[in-house]
Amino acid sequence: MRYKAVSLLATAAIASLALSSCASGGGEEAPLDPDADLTKQSLVVSIWADYSPADLAETFEAETGIPVTIVNHATNEDIMGKLTAGGDSGIDVAFVSGQYAQALNEAGLISSLDKALIPNESNLYEEATQLAYDPGNNYSMPYAWGTTGLCYRSDLVAAEPTSWNDLLTPAPDVTGKTTMLATERWMALPALKQLGMSVNTTNPDDLAAVKEQLLETKPTLLAFDDTTFYTKLVSGEASLTQAWDGWCNYGIAEDPNIKFVVPSEGSDLWTDTMTVLKTSKNKEAAMAFINYILEADVQSWVAENILYKVPNEAAMAAVDPAILEAYPNLQMTPAELLKQEVIVDVGEFSPEFTKLATEVMAAG
Repeated sequence: MRYKAVSLLATAAIASLALSSCASGGGEEAPLDPDADLTKQSLVVSIWADYSPADLAETFEAETGIPVTIVNHATNEDIMGKLTAGGDSGIDVAFVSGQYAQALNEAGLISSLDKALIPNESNLYEEATQLAYDPGNNYSMPYAWGTTGLCYRSDLVAAEPTSWNDLLTPAPDVTGKTTMLATERWMALPALKQLGMSVNTTNPDDLAAVKEQLLETKPTLLAFDDTTFYTKLVSGEASLTQAWDGWCNYGIAEDPNIKFVVPSEGSDLWTDTMTVLKTSKNKEAAMAFINYILEADVQSWVAENILYKVPNEAAMAAVDPAILEAYPNLQMTPAELLKQEVIVDVGEFSPEFTKLATEVMAAG
């Protein structure tokens, strides 16, 4: 899982493009040719850095004959800015998180997937077709998925954490040694869940209550930290952190005393996805790329090297059992993940989450 935030400008751009698409009536896309000569097509794929095998371009071309250029974006905000700027971004396939795929689809910027050209979709868990931002995976294909919870040093806490309240109202032994995520939807998540609210709320009163709680919690924190919290756990500077499951595994790799738990109030289900841009002139090749990624040996690499769960049943079955034992949260089942709340795009309410995070960060 990579950064999720999208700026007010990007949100406005998406809304503007959606209105433009509606006004123009969109337009039917030409059907894809299952017999197209793929060697005459080429691809530009945008993905987060270090989120795929280093030799992906070479192995894909060797198998399919399709040249591919891999470019990297740092965050969802980065790629969304490129895709919503207007015109042809030059990108054929973009990796974005689920709620952003939803926003891009609503803006008319991505294509429906031709499932006849993606037979490896059958490798996915059934639960991976039940994601609220795109039921049936009509315009996005899941690449990795997971949840958010508490990542902690079991040897440095007096009691094992079980609730978001253990972070929001910390015990004396961990006060000043806790961190929370700074990305807006995830900053709000612990308080939303602790207060019994939806992570996809569009109720201003809910965010007012969340803000009140976060302002009470802020003085007890060591930091808001999206990227180095696990190193703080390893060093002992932090004892308890809010964390994405895969990122917690980076700490576990260095210290087996680090553990991960989903709080009793529940959490989110996040997904990173693959999408095909409507402006792509190489859609048959794009479908072939997605199909290649869904091969068991390709996606098992993600689980074994990035330490994220993948929604690919065949791939997870191929993961080295020693890795599953070393990183217990990789063993979470799809049914367990689906008990959590799938994050979706909240549309015009998105700036309210941005405002919340900005005000909490700025508060003295």
